[in-house]
Amino acid sequence: MSWLVALLLILGAFFAFVAALGVLRFPDFYARMHAATKAGAFGAALLLLAAAIHFGSLRAIITVGLIIVFFYLTTPVAAQTIAQAAYRRGVALWSKTVHDQLAEDEAE
Repeated sequence: MSWLVALLLILGAFFAFVAALGVLRFPDFYARMHAATKAGAFGAALLLLAAAIHFGSLRAIITVGLIIVFFYLTTPVAAQTIAQAAYRRGVALWSKTVHDQLAEDEAE
């Protein structure tokens, strides 16, 4: 069982690292936010699963399950809301952005 916990910890840390790297390397606010929410949420879920398996109690498993469900329900909604607020405040898109779907949707 400890090898599974170790594997989940390594994978979770890897995805957290990928999220941090995306925040540092991506060119604009919207891409950075995408990296933080997608890879960060998956990395956190893997780390939480490792904790649940390590502790092994029913309470730990239920708590981790609820945290993961809450995290996956709130993260996309929060990211969408923050992105729309940033767009409406005039946060610039990347200069090489080809298609601005939100501008077309708001024009209709």
